[in-house]
Amino acid sequence: MTSPDTLSSRYGRTPGTARRTRTIGIIAAVAVAIVFGLWLWWGGLLEAPAQFEAKDTGHTIESDSRVSVRWQFTAEPGTPASCAIQALDSTFGIVGWRVVDLPPSDQNTRVFTESVLTTERAVTGLIYRCWLT
Repeated sequence: MTSPDTLSSRYGRTPGTARRTRTIGIIAAVAVAIVFGLWLWWGGLLEAPAQFEAKDTGHTIESDSRVSVRWQFTAEPGTPASCAIQALDSTFGIVGWRVVDLPPSDQNTRVFTESVLTTERAVTGLIYRCWLT
């Protein structure tokens, strides 16, 4: 007959093996937690919120070749920025585009209205993207 210790030893179930398996498991869990934390940091989920906000407030179709876009821009005072404005036709194709530089100001929130020339009649005008300069 074989003793239980002999069977455990034969199939690798010794106290040393159990300790080693537990240690490897803990190390693997810590490594996964570190990688996940770095991924969150790299992806921007743990960073400070955005430093500015641009919000469309409306548009006016002035003619077949011009649309006027109104928007609100909020940023820290003294922050220069630029915004790209686009005009779209009924199939959401871009028919007009303009980049506008926003000078620094002592106000947090400002309202802007800019005209965009179009190649054909637009049905809407909006902010495409803004960035700090």
